[in-house]
Amino acid sequence: MNAQDTLDQHTRETIQHHFSPETGSPFWLKWAAENWDPRTEIQCFADISKFPHFQDEWLRDITNEEWVPKAFAGRPLNVFETGGTTGLPKQRVGWDDYKHDYEMFSDQLDDDAFPKGGNWLMVGPTGPRRLRLAIEHLAAHRGGSTYFVDLDPRWVKKLIIRKEYDQAERYQRHVMDQAVEILKHRDIKCLFTTPRLLESLAERVSVPGVGVRGCFCGGTTMTPQMVRFLVEEVLENKALFVPTYGNTLMGLACSIPLTDDYSVTYYAPQPRAVLRVVDPDDTQNTVDYDSYGRVELTTLTKEFFMPRFLERDEAIRRKPCNRYDWDGVGDVRPFGVMENKVVEGVY
Repeated sequence: MNAQDTLDQHTRETIQHHFSPETGSPFWLKWAAENWDPRTEIQCFADISKFPHFQDEWLRDITNEEWVPKAFAGRPLNVFETGGTTGLPKQRVGWDDYKHDYEMFSDQLDDDAFPKGGNWLMVGPTGPRRLRLAIEHLAAHRGGSTYFVDLDPRWVKKLIIRKEYDQAERYQRHVMDQAVEILKHRDIKCLFTTPRLLESLAERVSVPGVGVRGCFCGGTTMTPQMVRFLVEEVLENKALFVPTYGNTLMGLACSIPLTDDYSVTYYAPQPRAVLRVVDPDDTQNTVDYDSYGRVELTTLTKEFFMPRFLERDEAIRRKPCNRYDWDGVGDVRPFGVMENKVVEGVY
């Protein structure tokens, strides 16, 4: 079965699950009763275009109980947050999706750079975010343990918005102090952090010099110039740099190996999630290959169904490759960043 057939079959199964009275969630069952029955209308992934765009306010304003599929009723759930720099953050309920997502990602990692049994250090947001449990599960799945240095990206963004740059710098130094101590005194082979924090870390220690062999790095904007700097100067061409594009609502889009132009291209974890690069003025249409457009995400798991969510990102639509037989997204950056100033904080 090819990738498109697999996606179409997975779409039908996911729709049946979320819109059947025996297994579906209160939100989607009510939506179907007030609109139309997706079980008859959705026969392939292309039919997802019949749905309106998923509204992020739904994950802020509607209680989490409304999102629990009956198939998961009675199981203790996790509540993960995303966003929330101002106002109530979006919340997503979950059980095992993060485990499946990161086990799939683990299969793509190079065992020399991310050795089985190697310990990890995560320098990034923990708290209510899925990322903390995900990195810990990734390390455990590969036979290692995880050390954590927490940070609050919402606070950093507020400091920057208020132009309290000295406070933001002091907070970053506080985070880096902790990370450096762990790297110096514990056997760490694998690192997760953001591009800006990785650069800051390298101002204090040689990252490969303290034993790190692979760096899994997440953040929205990674220009080719930044990627080349991180690979050649920060990691000294000695530790493997693996950029990823992911969030609480999608899971992880894997990058393909970097080429000489240092442009980063990601491929969604189909069929569990699908990324389209659409025309911002007519979101039914995808843009041409090698053109910028807005990123649209559809998530298709038994735990969570989210059709046609417009991310706050834009990217270049890339062609399928040998490893991934579906479209990719390249040079991801905040949507509208060329017209408006976007505060990314620690990312």
